[in-house]
Amino acid sequence: MTTRRILATSGGFVAGPTQRSVRLGQMLLDALALTKKTRPRVCLVYTASGDPDDYYARSYEAFNAAGCDVSELRLFLQPSANPEERLTTSDLVWIGGGSVANLLALWRLHGVDDAMRLAWEHGVILGGVSAGSLCWHVGGTTDSFGPELQPVTNGLAFLPYANGVHYDSEAQRRPLLHDLVRRGVLPERAFATDDHVGLWYEGIEPALVVADYPVAPDGAAAYDVQLANGKISERRLEVGRRVSLT
Repeated sequence: MTTRRILATSGGFVAGPTQRSVRLGQMLLDALALTKKTRPRVCLVYTASGDPDDYYARSYEAFNAAGCDVSELRLFLQPSANPEERLTTSDLVWIGGGSVANLLALWRLHGVDDAMRLAWEHGVILGGVSAGSLCWHVGGTTDSFGPELQPVTNGLAFLPYANGVHYDSEAQRRPLLHDLVRRGVLPERAFATDDHVGLWYEGIEPALVVADYPVAPDGAAAYDVQLANGKISERRLEVGRRVSLT
């Protein structure tokens, strides 16, 4: 039976050996191992940042250094490949950060949303950082509309929860997510990640908290935010912890 997997993160890369270079963090290396391929086929999708050449170049270098065959799906100025063909023939699809609002609009315009769902259902691992984490959920908090964080509520909803990213690095993130869940703007359950932390989902179930590098028990983490009886509760999920909805 095919396992549908999503890696929703606030990280993915770490500093590389030279200035302006990057390498894959441990959670991305583990994602590649899950493909069980000698040379995993990785597709990069950087719609959220406008498909910048330098962003692709650094990422190509990082994935090549990890032994991958790398391709891309650009939407600027026109699609660089057939979305369904490119995504469903990959082993891992990695989505970069930027404007999740722009990403969602362009994906729907070009049919990338349906192609992503098909790839996921066929067992292609989907993952991403920031906008590339928010997009799989019902919605979350975003700076897509300006410096003041606002809700995005039209995510792909492969995962039936709200999502919070960069939870420990921007003061607005936590209180706004709590408020939006409490007021019913977002679903009654949300999962959030600190910088350099990710959360694996198997099917639609949260499964494991991971990170780009070793984290102290009191360091960066993920969080389970719930609304019950009109009150918000938040459960801290340490890196390395198996997660369940109960």
